[in-house]
Amino acid sequence: MAAIARWCIRHRLLAVLLWLLALGGVSTAAGVLGSSYSNDYEAPGTESGRAAQLLNDGFRGLGGDDNTIVWHADRTAGTGPGYGSVRTPEVKQRMGEMLDKVGKLPGVSSVAGPYAPDGAAQISTDGRTAYARITFERPTDQIPVSQAEAVVDTAKAAADNGLDVQLGGSAVALTESTSAHIAEIVGVAVAAVVLFLAFGSLAASMLPLATALVSVGTAYGGIALLGHVMTVADFAPMLGLLIGLGVGIDYALFIVTRHRTGLKRGLSVHEAAVNAVATTGRAVVFAGATVCIALLGMLILGLSFLNGVAIAASLTVVLTVAASVTLLPALLSYIGTRALSRRERARLAAHGPEPARPTTFAARWSLFVERHPKLLGAVAAAVMLVLALPTFSLHLGTSDQGNNPASTTTRQAYDRLAEGFGPGVNGPLTLVAHLDGADDRLAMDQLPSTLRTTEGVASVGPITFNGSGDTAALTVVPDSSPQSRDTSALVDRLRTDVLPEAAAGTSLDVHIGGLTASYDDFAEIIIGKLPLFIGVVITLGCLLLLLAFRSVGIPVKAALMNVAAVASSFGVVVAIFQWGWGSELLGLGSAGPIEPFLPVIMVSVLFGLSMDYQVFLVSRMYEEWLETGDNRRAVRVGLAETGRVINSAAVIMISVFLAFVLSGERVIAMFGIALAAAVALDAFVLRTLLVPALMHMLGGANWWLPRRLDRWLPRISIEAPERRGHAKIPEPHETEADGTEADGIEAGESEASETEDGVLVRRTPANLFTRT
Repeated sequence: MAAIARWCIRHRLLAVLLWLLALGGVSTAAGVLGSSYSNDYEAPGTESGRAAQLLNDGFRGLGGDDNTIVWHADRTAGTGPGYGSVRTPEVKQRMGEMLDKVGKLPGVSSVAGPYAPDGAAQISTDGRTAYARITFERPTDQIPVSQAEAVVDTAKAAADNGLDVQLGGSAVALTESTSAHIAEIVGVAVAAVVLFLAFGSLAASMLPLATALVSVGTAYGGIALLGHVMTVADFAPMLGLLIGLGVGIDYALFIVTRHRTGLKRGLSVHEAAVNAVATTGRAVVFAGATVCIALLGMLILGLSFLNGVAIAASLTVVLTVAASVTLLPALLSYIGTRALSRRERARLAAHGPEPARPTTFAARWSLFVERHPKLLGAVAAAVMLVLALPTFSLHLGTSDQGNNPASTTTRQAYDRLAEGFGPGVNGPLTLVAHLDGADDRLAMDQLPSTLRTTEGVASVGPITFNGSGDTAALTVVPDSSPQSRDTSALVDRLRTDVLPEAAAGTSLDVHIGGLTASYDDFAEIIIGKLPLFIGVVITLGCLLLLLAFRSVGIPVKAALMNVAAVASSFGVVVAIFQWGWGSELLGLGSAGPIEPFLPVIMVSVLFGLSMDYQVFLVSRMYEEWLETGDNRRAVRVGLAETGRVINSAAVIMISVFLAFVLSGERVIAMFGIALAAAVALDAFVLRTLLVPALMHMLGGANWWLPRRLDRWLPRISIEAPERRGHAKIPEPHETEADGTEADGIEAGESEASETEDGVLVRRTPANLFTRT
């Protein structure tokens, strides 16, 4: 790492230009080729996946996506007699002309309106609501936004006083996507303020931001290119931005903090930058590697949808780490001693080098935790438990346009359809079967009558046969909404009881597709593999901590803390998004289920972030334990010396994550709130309260490791050792002459020293992960 830092500093202009060239080249390529994202929830081998394949093979003309135009006649607001019903001549003429115009727009394959001979079912029983189905020539991910906007504008032009026109569907949703990166701007601005308050230097506070923006910008373009070679979800770029900005600023903060410490100790700019990368930079690489390993663990689920998300997020983390250890030292050499504030530079010139000292608050908080470990530990555990309670009612599913903000046209179209035709019309089930012989055809013809008498079914459409007559499809509308547990129960009942009984004695095999069925199948696969995934991630984390700290207790506590952080953060997410506590107020739409892939991605990201904070905190304790053998002092010193940096990094990450609530995307807002809650609880409740409290109570058992295992385990060096300056940490028993507590004694003082060749040296473990 030191050699990399020296090269980047020696060739700092070239290092900066290479990064700018990478940013410009990737962004240009992404702009030329465009994006190709796909939210493909279909899982191979599932019922819904087979239904989709049969439908695609048998009805090749149905490749495009369906969207809807919904209009509603209001009796009270109409200006003429025509606005009491959608069947009046005035409304029929006005809307018929509009549908003709839409059918002639570029990209539109067909329009099926309610005024056609077979369109009577598209008018509500009260005659006040009607809808038309628009089929595009291509799937949504291949539809230009301009084509969708043309449809929306043409349809909206037909609205009048007393006649409300709204549109729904995935293509229409393209017109509601926000183009301005408000979330990123707010997050970066808040991070800049926190960095300036922490450093007191404008130049130093700008470097973590510059490093993160260059690396994340490069990754953003890379994810767009990645979408051309594999399935990448449309939220992957925003998720990459969210994670990249958070960890990128975080990692750069640690390196700049170590660099500033070196300058205060009297090192030259070159030496301080090299030392920062050689020590904290190695830790950053380790932390980034753990995040990537956790993210790539999603590959074991075998879902193409999540494979793209995992690789995209990992790409972002890799680039942020690379920029932190290459671009950042080059920039540090440019700003020189301006990494320190004016006051710090003046103090350094007047008084010379000084050792780093923990803040008074951090030292006194550490002493407070030592004095009351049982009480504070109980309070922290109670907080985590209360916040985790909503997790027990977690309902995994996929939100739809019924969860959009109330002001959007897609939400209003959704509500109009539900009011006029029942909630199930927004998520009909599609039944598809391959026909092999007359017996199958006869059983299929009798199926609609059976379905109409099935509990939970609102209506059944006519059977549609393909041209060769070997594939049949029909639509079933449930009497409950797509997200309802009743709809999922209906799908299960049809698959296990109704359809097998209807096909008895024949070779007919009917498969159920549609939104609800595909979402349920997707969630079922994830739930089935989630224990394996979590087990692999936690086992890997425990193994790394075992190697780093030569202790059984430290990895076990870390695993429990990770589970607690995930459970409590999910409790917050369930309360806001599933129960709807404040969701409309925050502009996040109505209550709905939690995305099925959220637990997987949350566990992956939080695992990496928690490992960073855990090793950061415990390694300083470990160093003090090896030097003194005093567990109480080790915990007190470690918490006092690392608390401020942990809290500063957490505040920045929380600010960045919460800013993404402004993105207007429900999924991204869900990630933002979940990660912000997890980081806040991890940093302010677990690492600075519950973990040290437990370590005080366990005493020397924290560091127990069987001797045979100690001999067998390899020794790793996460961060190169560095002679530490003496910092004052309060001792419980020390008082000044006036009876007040002393500021402290020398941290790092120890009797653990010996002579080598007549020179007195202090033993320092090689496998440390300490930042000052």
